[in-house]
Parts: sequence; structure tokens; C-alpha cells
Amino acid sequence: MAQRATDATTSKTGDGVIRLPGAAPAVRRQQTTLYRWMAATDSAAMVAALLAAYQLCFGLRLPDGGFLLVLALAPVVTVASHIGCRLYQTYQYTSVEEFRRIILSVTAVVMAIVVLSFWTPVPSSRLWIASAWFFALVLTGASRRRWHHVIRHRWTAGRLTFDTLIVGTNREAQNLAELLATSRVGYRPLGFVATGVSDGAVPDGPPVLGGIGGLRQLISKTGASCVFVASTAVGAEDVKNVLKARRLDGVEIRVTANFPGTLSATRVMPQSVGGLLALSVHAVRLTRAQAIAKRTFDVALSAAGLVLAAPLLAAVALAIKLESPGPVLFRQERVGLHRQRFKLLKFRTMVVGAELMLADLAVHNEADGPLFKLRNDPRVTRVGRLLRRYSLDELPQLWNVLMGEMSLVGPRPPLPREVDAYEDWQLDRLQVRPGITGLWQVSGRSELPFDEYVRLDLFYIENWSLAYDLFILAKTVPMLLAARGAY
Repeated sequence: MAQRATDATTSKTGDGVIRLPGAAPAVRRQQTTLYRWMAATDSAAMVAALLAAYQLCFGLRLPDGGFLLVLALAPVVTVASHIGCRLYQTYQYTSVEEFRRIILSVTAVVMAIVVLSFWTPVPSSRLWIASAWFFALVLTGASRRRWHHVIRHRWTAGRLTFDTLIVGTNREAQNLAELLATSRVGYRPLGFVATGVSDGAVPDGPPVLGGIGGLRQLISKTGASCVFVASTAVGAEDVKNVLKARRLDGVEIRVTANFPGTLSATRVMPQSVGGLLALSVHAVRLTRAQAIAKRTFDVALSAAGLVLAAPLLAAVALAIKLESPGPVLFRQERVGLHRQRFKLLKFRTMVVGAELMLADLAVHNEADGPLFKLRNDPRVTRVGRLLRRYSLDELPQLWNVLMGEMSLVGPRPPLPREVDAYEDWQLDRLQVRPGITGLWQVSGRSELPFDEYVRLDLFYIENWSLAYDLFILAKTVPMLLAARGAY
């Protein structure tokens, strides 16, 4: 296999191995420092949450000695729980998985503090417990979101990245190298490691640094902190060499699985079958308990939302009535669960008779697929433009959720004419109730092409969990305030 060096800083040693400068110890020190700061902000978030809940429930007064003791112990309990939930290894998880672990850890911390408060003269109540949990979840989530912004900025600057060797030289390995180099996901490919499985092609980009038999020596010489294995490029003997390399301290091993991108790690479980390692894939199906949990969640939040938003609903209705003649609410037939049709409710944002004008505007459509989107739609009123910008026109759909026609989180509810134009694979998005918000809402809204809409919907359907719904709802709020991609 030909060896090529593309970086002026590389040099060739006497044993035929291309040597690259390694910075693994420095990266580990940076990561350790980062995680210590994360632990400090996690502790501060928990202390702030406990104080806020205390002031909310027991009035604006100075905490007594017992509560000060609880506050002093809160950072210790918080860090211990977060370590137990492996929240200081964030590079290993998706944002959704991290959010799920945050929920578990924050719940454990609050329960531990409640138990601790039994042994101190700290006033306690169900409202205090619920408020502390809510504030802790919000503040910890906000803190983590800020840290992820810092991490992405450092990745862009080339810091905090794993120097990575890619095992294999075939097409999958080359695609992997390109992905790691361009996606800014925290990995910097140093080069390829040749294996016994080869397609005979010389890979572009990083050089071939050596053979799989010398993998441990390559790791030592290059200072690599991660080995990424292209699964289609290794045989049984190659795997043995990879496992030997794992004995080196501080080296991460990653193996591609060749599953589609819509498959979440939560649906895959390693399983031993007669000494052979296999991956078991769980079926995409809500159990009866999960369906009940999701429906209960929808009913509780939609009912609370209608009550709390009542003054805003009245103000919006009055503004619509004062600006233009016509009904306040717009009722439109949409397709829901199992292709059942229902009347979707929205605040009217267009002039009366807007549907009749659609044919004349079709030539100006800015969306692809069966969707119709027009950035400067002349049918939209002034009040309607403001409502659309912040998605306030969707608030009446809380009633659709309460009636069981929609969910808080789910795929976008399509029009019948859109469903008639669907391809077979796109019909799968009708297997769950449509939602007021969803992955499409928090990933670009009207800026996304139609096929990306559907892929995001299918990803949500295949990987549903209550934590996932909470995660999407939490991301929806800043997305609406930013008003990006809405028109």
C-alpha cells in the first residue's frame, strides 16, 4: 500500500512509519479543565434552583442554618450524581441522550436533598420540591447549552479534538475521514491504517501511516487518542490487533455500525450470540404504558397552557377582529393519525377568501415537494405577519391536543393534497399524532426542504421517548423567540 504524506509537519522514521506530532496529553488536560468548570456551573445551577424555590415557596427571607447546610451539601451531591450519570463524558452522547441523563441526575439530586432535609429543620412542601426540580432542570440545561456552544467554538478552532487514526482504506474509511474532517464533531483524522481487507484504492486526504499489525506503535508515535474502525474494512485478525490497542491507557475505540442515520443508539443493544457479538435492534413501537404516558403529558400541559395563555388568546383575538373583517379562528382540514382527517385550529392570519387566491400564487411557491410557502405572501395581514413570526397563530391548537387530535410534539400535520402527493416512504410519518412542534420546528422551520422535514419526522417517530418530547419543547422556546425561519 502506498504511503503519502500531505502535511509538511510529517516525517518518516527508520521503521517506515510516518510520524505526526501528538498532543494527546494536552487535549486531556484541556478536557479535564473543561469538565471541572462544567461541574462548577452544574453546582451553581443547583444551588440557584434551591434558593429560587425557597424564596418562591417560603417568602423573601434569609435562609436559616438548616437550609444553609443543605445548600453547602448540594454541590457535592450534584457532582456525585452527574458523575454517576456520566455527564462529564458529553462527547459520547447525542444532545437528546445527554438531556435524558440530565433529567435522571437532577431528579436524583432533588430527591437526595429532600431526604437530607428530613434530618434538618428545613421547611419542605410539594411545591418546593416541584419548583426546585423545575428550576434545576432549566438552569442546568441552559448551562449545558452554553458549554456546548463553547465546545463547538473550540472544535472550530481546532482545539479539544481527538487525534484519530482511521482503521481501513476502503470507501467507507475514506467517507469516515471526510466526515470527521468537515463536520467539526471533535475528531481530527491523522491518517489511515491499512488492513487485510482492501479495495486496492489509495485513499485521498490523510496519508496511510502503516499497517494494522503495528497499530499500537502507530498510536504511540502519533499520540493518537482515538482509533475509529471502518467495520467493512476489517477481518477477524484485524479486530484482534484493534483489541490489543485498547489496552493502551487513554485510547478510545470507535467502530462504525453501518446503520441508517435515523436509527438512535437507544434502539440498539449489544448481545452475545454463541460467542459472536451482535447488535439487537428494538422495534419502533410505543408500548401501552408509553402511549398512556405521552397522552397524559399532552393533556396536562395543553390544559395548563390554555388556562395560562387565556389573556394572550383574548388579546390576539381582539387584534385580529379590529384589523380586518372575518372570523378570529381559521379552521382547516388536516390529516392526522392513521390518515384520519380533523379540523385544525389557528388564529386567522390571512384575509378572508385566501384559499381561493392560492391557484394564482402557485407559480411563486418557494417550497419544494407538495408544500406551499411564500415569504412575502400578499394574503397575510399585518397582525397575521406578527403572529406567524412568533408562531402565536398556533396557540389554538392546544385545543386540538386536548381533544386527542394532535400531540404537543410530533410531525407537522399535512394537508390532504400534500398526502395525495406523498411517496410510500413518506406515509410513515402518519403513524403518530401530528404535533404543534417537532424536530422540524427546532431545526430550521420553513428554511428546510420537504425531504428533510420528512426525515426529521421519521427520526422522531423511530426514537420517541418522554425525555425526547421534553428536549424538543425546551428547544422550541428559544427557537420561537429568535423567530428564525418563520413566515
